[in-house]
Amino acid sequence: MNEIALQWFSAFTLFLGVFFFFAGTVGLLRFPDVYTRIHALTKADNLGLGLVIFGLMLQAESWAVILKLLLIWLLALPASATACHLLARHALRSEQPPRTGAPARKESR
Repeated sequence: MNEIALQWFSAFTLFLGVFFFFAGTVGLLRFPDVYTRIHALTKADNLGLGLVIFGLMLQAESWAVILKLLLIWLLALPASATACHLLARHALRSEQPPRTGAPARKESR
């Protein structure tokens, strides 16, 4: 029974990780400016990757595989933060202002 519960928990974390990947992609497509897009993408992808890695760790057969998966996640975290920082700095230097406030609404009469 314990093995079945572990498989279900692993599947749940994998599904939850994929959900966060999907949410980050939706944020990338829907948000109005560069800064909010990269924020949504990096935050959701870091959490999504962490959940996918955790789900795969639960299914791993050896400690070596678990350590490799953990190392992948730990290397992806600073890489994602660095890429986000570089994109935001380039956007700022290109004088792309952050979008503030709500979008203008058309009044209908």
